Amino acid sequence: MKAGGAKILGAVLAGGQSRRFGSDKALAMIDGTPMIERVIAALAPQVDDLVLCGRDWPGCVTLADRPEGGAGPLAGLNTALRHAADHGFDGVLAVPVDVLPLPEDLAARLVGEGPAVLERQYAVGWWPTALGPRLDAWLAQGHRRIGQWMAEAGAERRPEPEGMRNINRPEDWPANPDQGRQR
Repeated sequence: MKAGGAKILGAVLAGGQSRRFGSDKALAMIDGTPMIERVIAALAPQVDDLVLCGRDWPGCVTLADRPEGGAGPLAGLNTALRHAADHGFDGVLAVPVDVLPLPEDLAARLVGEGPAVLERQYAVGWWPTALGPRLDAWLAQGHRRIGQWMAEAGAERRPEPEGMRNINRPEDWPANPDQGRQR
């Protein structure tokens, strides 16, 4: 058990289509390492188990987005919450594949009684397992916006460390000479 005794499922939300990036950003090299590997390596020590939502990756349990692929980060969170409920986790610490660097104390910053997200990178969040049926029903009504889900679920916004970036375009990580190359 991690952060305050909670059993935490880590979920990397990786089902995006990388339209603005121009290529599969999960495979983009950051200082010689694919972005997805950096996110997995930063999240894994902070959780009890880890899944990838929306894509396959060697050595990881993969979950298909629910209710369908291409429905945005909430579809990945939804499938992770279902998996968490089925496997006895207290909640999901979810991170998108394109936010770096993740702090070493992310779980300590977010995990608590209720849902919590980072103030600017709000796809990074803690979601108690009990919210799963509510999110499933909310998505079934056609909702897709994470900001609206945050309000619906009553998620608290928490401070985040300086330097975190949402990497939507290759120039969002300017110090990296390998930023657009794929392995």
